[in-house]
Amino acid sequence: MNLRVRATPNARRSEIIGWEDDPQAGRILRVRVAAPPTEGKANRELRDFLAQSLGLPKSQVVLEKGNASRFKSFEIPDGTPLP
Repeated sequence: MNLRVRATPNARRSEIIGWEDDPQAGRILRVRVAAPPTEGKANRELRDFLAQSLGLPKSQVVLEKGNASRFKSFEIPDGTPLP
């Protein structure tokens, strides 16, 4: 299953904001991440946070697209309950 996320780095704490409809990306999950967007730190923090929030091992949350973008696409197992 494909999970579209809009990440905001450098937040005070990592948290899920909620779902929103974006004209460019469609339905996305907004997430704030406490890590800075340098050297992949925010991407790793986002992956780890999503895995923890969804109750999945880190290895099952794979960044497919958006390595250098705020809009990211993660591949997660089918049937995973979403927040």
